[in-house]
Amino acid sequence: DVLTEVYGFRAARRVILLGFACNVLAVGAIQVALRLPAADFWLENQEAYETVLGTTWRIFVASLVAYLAGELTNSYILSRMKVATRGRFLWSRTIGSSLVGQGLDTVLFVTIAFAGTGAPLLDTIVTTWVIKVAWEALATPITYLVANGLKRSEGIDVFDAPGAVQART
Repeated sequence: DVLTEVYGFRAARRVILLGFACNVLAVGAIQVALRLPAADFWLENQEAYETVLGTTWRIFVASLVAYLAGELTNSYILSRMKVATRGRFLWSRTIGSSLVGQGLDTVLFVTIAFAGTGAPLLDTIVTTWVIKVAWEALATPITYLVANGLKRSEGIDVFDAPGAVQART
């Protein structure tokens, strides 16, 4: 939210895509590590290591898909709301965009990761989504402090409307 609020959707999208690439790299590194022979001192722990990290493809895929869709949606909505509110009511933008972005993230993750396992999907989705949105609401004062501090120190406040970059000095 802070990245989008201060630097705009384009900058936030670059960071989100970089985070996605880092997650893909981490998944790849874990998969390579699983296929390497275990060190002699680790042999007794290898089975547990493989159990924890080796059978989680659904979790990895769910995480990657949910992260990308949820974060991009959250950032896009926040940037559109900033233009619509003319930069006012930051609390409504952070919470409003999180309602949708975190909702999408949660639905995708829980569904991809746990569908068909017998897990209570709807309860898990609703509970997780409520916790995420509640956290966003609680963190809003911190978002105000950080975003406003960056706007002042960097002298920038990007609006994602054609020709509408506003810089404060």
